[in-house]
Amino acid sequence: MPVEFLGIATTSDASETTAPTTKPIDLRYLERIVRAHEDNGWTRVLFAYGSSGLEPSALAGWIAGRLDSIELLLAHRPNVSYPTFAAKTFATLDQVSQGRLSVHFITGGNDHEQAREGDRLTKDERYARTHEYIQIVKQAWTSAEPFDHHGPFYDFDDFVLDAKPFEGRVPTISFGGSSEAAYKVGAAEADIFAVWGEPLDRTAEQIARIHAEARAAGRTTLPRIHAAFRPIIAPTEELAWEKAHDVLGRIEARKAGAGDQLRRYRTGAPENAGSQRLLEIAAQGERFDTALWTATAKATGGAGNSNALVGTPETVAQALLAYYDLGVSVISARGYDLLDDATDFGRYVIPIVREEVAKRDAERAAADAEAA
Repeated sequence: MPVEFLGIATTSDASETTAPTTKPIDLRYLERIVRAHEDNGWTRVLFAYGSSGLEPSALAGWIAGRLDSIELLLAHRPNVSYPTFAAKTFATLDQVSQGRLSVHFITGGNDHEQAREGDRLTKDERYARTHEYIQIVKQAWTSAEPFDHHGPFYDFDDFVLDAKPFEGRVPTISFGGSSEAAYKVGAAEADIFAVWGEPLDRTAEQIARIHAEARAAGRTTLPRIHAAFRPIIAPTEELAWEKAHDVLGRIEARKAGAGDQLRRYRTGAPENAGSQRLLEIAAQGERFDTALWTATAKATGGAGNSNALVGTPETVAQALLAYYDLGVSVISARGYDLLDDATDFGRYVIPIVREEVAKRDAERAAADAEAA
């Protein structure tokens, strides 16, 4: 089972630890950071979505014309466009990138953030809408004939997409979440189901649940699993932990001095199940398994991908291989110093993981051949 690595595409060097030194829209920095991923073994980069951020499909198209091998993962919220228009946008980007596009659908876990763009549906309604939306997009990509749709959220007649995705392919769809509704919708529709990095036993529980829901939905091909971490690596364990505590101090300092700039750092309890899970785990302890560290998740209020893996490249690689052995085949590993961490992780961690995965796969293939 091949292993894939997901990084981040951004127009600024700002992070939880770093105030921006670039322009808010720095296209040279965007190309530089994506090129650092492409040159150092990463599979794809994410173009994220936020209500106040840049429109990610325009940035993905800009990069597609400049770099020719890195894959592009476009985050998309169904509330921001009609599904027929979105299917057209995705197909166009897939053509422009010659088959390098994947789409990550975000249902939205925070009522206030959704309301910033006029979305006032309840959480359950949002998931039901996302389910319908994905089904429409898939049909638009594959249907050779015009079709009608009359659903609870979308209603149209006689739509056909003339320009299909590149060479007749169907772009990969990914989906994330940890709520009951998320498991049901994502397991039914997604090629890749994304979870945030949790201890191994909790991750195994989530994988089992996702696969059970996929089988219940009648699927024979189960979703691949994507887990997200914040790597903190250094040449020795001591230096890695010194770096980790420096990262934590920088997060706290940035929170104290940033005012409204870091709105994702919540003062109240998070609404989404994934962040609630991260905070519950952090309350139970700071360190789990061989390298998982929850202090960064606690400091950011469980804001998104926030649990760290700390250690030497070898330690972090072995930690990731333990997740691979559970069934995780897509690894997100965004650092805190975005450019340098993307380069270091690509140079020092990815080769170890890929080599060990190749060994595991070869051993499994040999065992299967012998058993046959």
